[in-house]
Amino acid sequence: MRIARISVLAALLVGAFGGGCQNKLYDENRALHQQNRELQTQLAAANNEPKADPAQIQQLQSQLAERDAKLAELQNQLRQPAADQSAADVQGVEATFDQASQKMTVAVPGDVLFAPGDAAIRDTAKGTLDKVARSLKGDYAGKTVRIEGHTDADPIKYSKWKSNQELSVARAAAVKAYLVKQGVDASLITTAGLGSDKPKGKDKAVNRRVDIVVAMR
Repeated sequence: MRIARISVLAALLVGAFGGGCQNKLYDENRALHQQNRELQTQLAAANNEPKADPAQIQQLQSQLAERDAKLAELQNQLRQPAADQSAADVQGVEATFDQASQKMTVAVPGDVLFAPGDAAIRDTAKGTLDKVARSLKGDYAGKTVRIEGHTDADPIKYSKWKSNQELSVARAAAVKAYLVKQGVDASLITTAGLGSDKPKGKDKAVNRRVDIVVAMR
Protein backbone atom coordinates (compact mmCIF):
# COMPACT_ATOMS: atom_id res chain seq x y z
CA MET A 1 0.00 0.00 0.00
CA ARG A 2 1.43 3.37 -0.97
CA ILE A 3 0.86 6.29 1.40
CA ALA A 4 1.29 9.87 0.29
CA ARG A 5 0.85 13.04 2.34
CA ILE A 6 -0.72 15.43 -0.09
CA SER A 7 -2.49 18.76 -0.36
CA VAL A 8 -6.10 19.37 0.58
CA LEU A 9 -7.20 19.24 -3.04
CA ALA A 10 -5.17 16.12 -3.71
CA ALA A 11 -6.17 14.34 -0.54
CA LEU A 12 -9.86 14.98 -0.82
CA LEU A 13 -10.66 12.70 -3.72
CA VAL A 14 -10.47 15.29 -6.50
CA GLY A 15 -6.72 15.11 -6.80
CA ALA A 16 -5.74 12.08 -4.80
CA PHE A 17 -5.53 10.17 -8.06
CA GLY A 18 -5.58 13.01 -10.52
CA GLY A 19 -9.34 13.45 -10.59
CA GLY A 20 -11.12 12.47 -13.78
CA CYS A 21 -7.82 11.89 -15.58
CA GLN A 22 -6.75 9.30 -13.03
CA ASN A 23 -10.18 7.72 -13.11
CA LYS A 24 -9.63 7.15 -16.84
CA LEU A 25 -6.40 5.36 -15.97
CA TYR A 26 -8.36 2.92 -13.81
CA ASP A 27 -10.81 2.30 -16.63
CA GLU A 28 -7.97 1.75 -19.10
CA ASN A 29 -6.26 -0.55 -16.62
CA ARG A 30 -9.38 -2.71 -16.30
CA ALA A 31 -9.85 -2.79 -20.08
CA LEU A 32 -6.26 -3.91 -20.62
CA HIS A 33 -6.63 -6.65 -18.03
CA GLN A 34 -9.70 -7.91 -19.91
CA GLN A 35 -7.85 -7.80 -23.23
CA ASN A 36 -4.96 -9.70 -21.67
CA ARG A 37 -7.26 -12.44 -20.47
CA GLU A 38 -8.81 -12.74 -23.93
CA LEU A 39 -5.40 -12.88 -25.61
CA GLN A 40 -4.19 -15.51 -23.17
CA THR A 41 -7.26 -17.61 -23.96
CA GLN A 42 -6.68 -17.23 -27.70
CA LEU A 43 -3.00 -18.07 -27.33
CA ALA A 44 -3.75 -21.18 -25.27
CA ALA A 45 -6.30 -22.31 -27.88
CA ALA A 46 -3.83 -21.69 -30.74
CA ASN A 47 -1.11 -23.68 -28.98
CA ASN A 48 -3.51 -26.60 -28.54
CA GLU A 49 -4.39 -26.74 -32.23
CA PRO A 50 -3.04 -29.90 -33.93
CA LYS A 51 -1.65 -27.74 -36.72
CA ALA A 52 -0.73 -24.59 -34.90
CA ASP A 53 0.04 -21.58 -37.07
CA PRO A 54 3.43 -20.22 -35.91
CA ALA A 55 2.70 -16.80 -37.42
CA GLN A 56 -0.59 -16.53 -35.53
CA ILE A 57 1.04 -17.63 -32.28
CA GLN A 58 3.85 -15.11 -32.74
CA GLN A 59 1.34 -12.35 -33.41
CA LEU A 60 -0.67 -13.21 -30.28
CA GLN A 61 2.50 -13.35 -28.20
CA SER A 62 3.54 -9.95 -29.55
CA GLN A 63 0.13 -8.41 -28.75
CA LEU A 64 0.24 -9.91 -25.26
CA ALA A 65 3.72 -8.51 -24.65
CA GLU A 66 2.61 -5.05 -25.78
CA ARG A 67 -0.35 -5.09 -23.39
CA ASP A 68 1.83 -6.38 -20.55
CA ALA A 69 4.17 -3.43 -21.11
CA LYS A 70 1.22 -1.00 -21.20
CA LEU A 71 -0.19 -2.49 -17.99
CA ALA A 72 3.17 -2.09 -16.26
CA GLU A 73 3.27 1.56 -17.37
CA LEU A 74 -0.27 2.19 -16.10
CA GLN A 75 0.47 0.51 -12.78
CA ASN A 76 3.42 2.84 -12.34
CA GLN A 77 1.28 5.90 -13.11
CA LEU A 78 -1.42 4.78 -10.67
CA ARG A 79 1.14 4.45 -7.91
CA GLN A 80 2.38 8.01 -8.33
CA PRO A 81 1.05 10.62 -5.86
CA ALA A 82 -0.66 13.67 -7.26
CA ALA A 83 1.69 16.31 -8.60
CA ASP A 84 0.27 19.08 -6.41
CA GLN A 85 2.38 18.96 -3.25
CA SER A 86 1.69 22.58 -2.31
CA ALA A 87 2.16 24.21 1.07
CA ALA A 88 -1.61 24.20 1.56
CA ASP A 89 -1.39 20.76 3.21
CA VAL A 90 -3.68 19.96 6.09
CA GLN A 91 -1.46 18.37 8.68
CA GLY A 92 -2.15 14.66 9.02
CA VAL A 93 -4.32 14.22 5.91
CA GLU A 94 -3.27 11.08 4.08
CA ALA A 95 -4.50 9.22 1.02
CA THR A 96 -3.79 5.54 0.51
CA PHE A 97 -4.63 3.13 -2.28
CA ASP A 98 -4.83 -0.63 -1.81
CA GLN A 99 -4.03 -2.23 -5.15
CA ALA A 100 -5.40 -5.64 -4.13
CA SER A 101 -8.83 -4.43 -3.03
CA GLN A 102 -8.89 -1.42 -5.40
CA LYS A 103 -9.98 0.82 -2.54
CA MET A 104 -8.90 4.38 -1.92
CA THR A 105 -8.89 5.70 1.64
CA VAL A 106 -8.71 9.36 2.58
CA ALA A 107 -7.99 9.82 6.28
CA VAL A 108 -9.13 13.22 7.57
CA PRO A 109 -7.97 14.15 11.09
CA GLY A 110 -10.78 14.16 13.61
CA ASP A 111 -9.39 17.37 15.10
CA VAL A 112 -9.91 19.07 11.74
CA LEU A 113 -13.53 17.94 11.53
CA PHE A 114 -14.68 18.11 15.15
CA ALA A 115 -14.10 19.80 18.47
CA PRO A 116 -12.81 17.47 21.22
CA GLY A 117 -15.48 15.02 22.37
CA ASP A 118 -18.01 16.39 19.87
CA ALA A 119 -19.67 15.09 16.72
CA ALA A 120 -20.79 18.41 15.23
CA ILE A 121 -18.80 19.26 12.11
CA ARG A 122 -16.75 22.44 12.52
CA ASP A 123 -17.70 25.31 10.21
CA THR A 124 -14.05 25.48 9.15
CA ALA A 125 -14.22 21.86 7.94
CA LYS A 126 -17.27 22.26 5.73
CA GLY A 127 -15.27 23.53 2.76
CA THR A 128 -13.18 20.37 2.94
CA LEU A 129 -16.26 18.15 2.92
CA ASP A 130 -17.76 20.22 0.10
CA LYS A 131 -14.78 19.17 -2.06
CA VAL A 132 -15.33 15.55 -1.07
CA ALA A 133 -19.00 15.81 -2.04
CA ARG A 134 -18.20 17.35 -5.43
CA SER A 135 -15.77 14.54 -6.22
CA LEU A 136 -18.16 11.80 -5.12
CA LYS A 137 -20.86 13.28 -7.35
CA GLY A 138 -18.49 13.87 -10.27
CA ASP A 139 -15.33 11.85 -10.84
CA TYR A 140 -16.46 9.07 -8.49
CA ALA A 141 -20.18 9.02 -9.24
CA GLY A 142 -21.72 5.62 -8.58
CA LYS A 143 -18.82 4.39 -6.43
CA THR A 144 -19.71 2.94 -3.05
CA VAL A 145 -18.31 4.74 -0.02
CA ARG A 146 -17.71 3.58 3.54
CA ILE A 147 -17.21 6.24 6.21
CA GLU A 148 -15.38 5.03 9.29
CA GLY A 149 -15.12 6.94 12.54
CA HIS A 150 -12.01 6.35 14.68
CA THR A 151 -10.93 7.69 18.08
CA ASP A 152 -7.98 7.43 20.42
CA ALA A 153 -8.10 5.07 23.39
CA ASP A 154 -8.44 7.68 26.15
CA PRO A 155 -11.62 7.11 28.18
CA ILE A 156 -14.29 9.77 27.64
CA LYS A 157 -14.66 12.06 30.65
CA TYR A 158 -16.29 15.30 29.52
CA SER A 159 -18.74 14.41 26.76
CA LYS A 160 -22.34 13.33 26.31
CA TRP A 161 -21.08 10.15 24.65
CA LYS A 162 -20.74 7.12 26.90
CA SER A 163 -17.83 5.60 25.03
CA ASN A 164 -15.34 6.19 22.23
CA GLN A 165 -17.26 3.71 20.13
CA GLU A 166 -20.47 5.73 20.43
CA LEU A 167 -18.58 8.91 19.57
CA SER A 168 -17.04 7.29 16.49
CA VAL A 169 -20.46 6.13 15.31
CA ALA A 170 -21.85 9.65 15.71
CA ARG A 171 -18.92 11.22 13.86
CA ALA A 172 -19.21 8.84 10.91
CA ALA A 173 -22.95 9.52 10.76
CA ALA A 174 -22.34 13.28 10.87
CA VAL A 175 -19.97 13.14 7.90
CA LYS A 176 -22.45 11.02 5.94
CA ALA A 177 -25.32 13.39 6.75
CA TYR A 178 -23.28 16.36 5.54
CA LEU A 179 -22.30 14.66 2.29
CA VAL A 180 -25.90 13.59 1.64
CA LYS A 181 -27.02 17.16 2.29
CA GLN A 182 -24.59 18.22 -0.43
CA GLY A 183 -26.24 15.83 -2.90
CA VAL A 184 -24.27 12.59 -2.56
CA ASP A 185 -26.48 9.51 -3.02
CA ALA A 186 -27.21 8.19 0.48
CA SER A 187 -27.73 4.66 -0.84
CA LEU A 188 -24.05 4.49 -1.83
CA ILE A 189 -22.76 5.36 1.65
CA THR A 190 -22.40 3.09 4.64
CA THR A 191 -20.96 4.10 8.01
CA ALA A 192 -19.14 2.37 10.82
CA GLY A 193 -17.88 3.47 14.22
CA LEU A 194 -14.72 1.62 15.17
CA GLY A 195 -13.75 3.57 18.25
CA SER A 196 -10.13 2.90 19.17
CA ASP A 197 -10.08 -0.63 17.70
CA LYS A 198 -7.94 0.24 14.66
CA PRO A 199 -5.22 2.68 15.68
CA LYS A 200 -2.67 3.82 13.08
CA GLY A 201 0.11 4.15 15.64
CA LYS A 202 0.93 5.61 19.03
CA ASP A 203 0.05 9.18 18.06
CA LYS A 204 -3.37 9.89 19.55
CA ALA A 205 -4.03 12.76 17.14
CA VAL A 206 -3.46 10.45 14.15
CA ASN A 207 -5.81 7.85 15.59
CA ARG A 208 -8.59 10.43 15.92
CA ARG A 209 -9.74 10.45 12.31
CA VAL A 210 -12.50 9.79 9.82
CA ASP A 211 -11.61 7.44 6.97
CA ILE A 212 -13.49 7.92 3.71
CA VAL A 213 -13.09 4.65 1.80
CA VAL A 214 -14.04 4.64 -1.89
CA ALA A 215 -14.39 1.33 -3.75
CA MET A 216 -12.84 1.88 -7.16
CA ARG A 217 -14.44 -1.20 -8.69
